[in-house]
Amino acid sequence: MSDNTKLQAGLLWALAIIVTLSSVVYQRATGPTYPVKGEIEIGGKMVSYFLPRSQNTGENAAIDLSASEPKFGATLKWKRFKSHDDWRLTPFMMEDGHLMAYLPSQPPAGKIIYEVNLRADSGESISLTETPVIIRFKGAVPATVLIPHILFMFSAMLMATRTGLASFVESPFTLRYTFLTGLFLMLGGLILGPMVQKHAFDAYWTGWPWGTDLTDNKTAVAFSAWVLAVWRQKKTGNAKVWIISAAVITLAIYLIPHSAFGSELDYTQIEPQ
Repeated sequence: MSDNTKLQAGLLWALAIIVTLSSVVYQRATGPTYPVKGEIEIGGKMVSYFLPRSQNTGENAAIDLSASEPKFGATLKWKRFKSHDDWRLTPFMMEDGHLMAYLPSQPPAGKIIYEVNLRADSGESISLTETPVIIRFKGAVPATVLIPHILFMFSAMLMATRTGLASFVESPFTLRYTFLTGLFLMLGGLILGPMVQKHAFDAYWTGWPWGTDLTDNKTAVAFSAWVLAVWRQKKTGNAKVWIISAAVITLAIYLIPHSAFGSELDYTQIEPQ
């Protein structure tokens, strides 16, 4: 391999890593499980807040307002999502310099909709968010399953990007890269993915045709695209259009927020609390 070829390969790998990391950060930050965080001023005091949108079953969800010596009161308003429950009000209490309130644990896929309201001594009243926050509870996933799943899915995205870039140049590794992309998607998304889903929500597959989970559906679409790309590359030796299409499809679906339209309990079928 000449020096120019090595340089070209290094640049392509660097670009693939940048694209992959950017898509991972974007997906994480825009997903429905990413916590709502920020600061707000009330009563002349800045208050930082942390509003979770995901929590393990068996653990109450902590709503944290970081405010020492607050000159305002805070109330947590909540009820089970998709239920006939009445709204409940829970006052915040001071714990170790933080105003804290807790949402009760729910079964896997159970959701709670909530909002936090502040009221200053002056009478000023404010809600932390324009719309209520929804938190989903899930079963704990063992690290022995979750970590390999994450690594394989990250590797699949990296290889998809690198393979797409490789198709623009003559490379003896194109078929190998194409095969590895499909392999990583299969291991991370179609084998370990259902195992993660089972631990978290007691179901191996909640995508088509049994459900609407976009995470499951998009994994199946991406894997199918790479199976076709491998087949065409092996048969023709020049499946540039197929590979680029598979890479674009993979990037596009990775930008879809993780866990969108995922598992959720319908509390309307259960007696109100």
